[in-house]
Amino acid sequence: MTENKSYFFCGIGGSGMLPLAMIVAARGAQVSGSDRSRDQGRSPDKFAWIEGQGIALVPQDGSGVAAGQTLVASAAVEDSVPDIAAANKLGLPRMTRADLNAALFNEAAQAVGVGGTSGKSTVTGMIGWILARVGRKPTVMNGAVMRNFASDETPFASALVGDAATYVSEVDESDGSIAIYRPDVAVVTNISLDHKSLDELHRLFSDFAAKARIAVVNVDDPESRPLMSGENVMRFGFSPLAGMRGSDFEALPDGCRFTAHFNVTQCEVRLRMPGRHNASNALAAMAAARALGISIRESAAALADFTGLARRYEVLGQAGGVTMIDDFAHNPDKVAATLAAVAELPGRALLFFQPHGYGPLRQMGKELAASFTAGMRDGDKLFVCDPVYFGGTVDRSIGSEALVADIVAGGGDAVHLTTRANCGAAMLDEAKAGDRILILGARDDTLTEFGRELLAKLA
Repeated sequence: MTENKSYFFCGIGGSGMLPLAMIVAARGAQVSGSDRSRDQGRSPDKFAWIEGQGIALVPQDGSGVAAGQTLVASAAVEDSVPDIAAANKLGLPRMTRADLNAALFNEAAQAVGVGGTSGKSTVTGMIGWILARVGRKPTVMNGAVMRNFASDETPFASALVGDAATYVSEVDESDGSIAIYRPDVAVVTNISLDHKSLDELHRLFSDFAAKARIAVVNVDDPESRPLMSGENVMRFGFSPLAGMRGSDFEALPDGCRFTAHFNVTQCEVRLRMPGRHNASNALAAMAAARALGISIRESAAALADFTGLARRYEVLGQAGGVTMIDDFAHNPDKVAATLAAVAELPGRALLFFQPHGYGPLRQMGKELAASFTAGMRDGDKLFVCDPVYFGGTVDRSIGSEALVADIVAGGGDAVHLTTRANCGAAMLDEAKAGDRILILGARDDTLTEFGRELLAKLA
């Protein structure tokens, strides 16, 4: 799939595109690409680093597309985009990110696919770190930077390039591409409303789990229970019905701890990440590792050193007694999990939320509002700007004002300020020692920069 081939990635800076480009380049392919964000001057450090890896970047104007290449682009990218038009004119073969990733994944003898509405990036990173710590050399394809593998030389470590025989990857249900993966071990973290109806999600995840030698399924998640009838299922969770079972969860100022049980073995697991949801993620990773022959004690020892993923409850710093936290929460389930982690410790939360598109607000705006109103405590306050929009044709008739109106109607303290800058200024005016400011949202690399800018102003 890679050696002596030439790939052009349209949107190479995307969270799913970049790690895949790194993997195929490391395996001998010639890789080049373009990105609208680069053309707009956003995230210059990231694109400079990509070029430093020997990948040629060109404007997204069709000029970099050439005969002999395979175009890699999202299925949602319109034919009017110059790169797509140029590739069509040349008759180039076209693959989606999922097509290429699945081809690499399906070639691996030990292929671990991690699916689910929430937690899959974290679980993918955990499994990759466990395998690396016990001496395996996995290839890991993730949608977020894995901080354990990041360094000054590899600041954007959303991929780990190892042996082709062991491949750990997130798999995506939002576009239905989960159906093309053939896992040896299939992990389903949970199932909840996001991009598709629950009926369609149940079908996709059931088919995914049924293909695997071992299917690791969350017994605590009501929507995942229809998957548990298969003979290949290993259940994880805090329920007595779990095979990989957690108990005695305790929130700590610097993370959490719990006891893991498998058959007659038990051991304490300590995480540097807060929240019961991360304890559940750890149990999923331990179950997947056990399916690959790794003991729970080995997994627990590795997880004690797992430092998490960028933008997953990532503490950016503290100034003036205010803690700045960056988080990927953007759908109802993720928002609920993040707010539950916030509630485990004292202190008021000032929440900033940038919706990740107008379409998602139409699809799940009511459910998002319900998650915020249920999770916010007395004293917590939410600031919402307009949804992220990078151009293209999209119905923008329903915006953030509708979300805020639903939250206020439900009893939450929320305000809509059109711009991110206005929200930031309002939060800084409001912030006091002991508060936590959380930056929530997805599909926008500059959210982390925004959090760091606020932290600098606090200082």
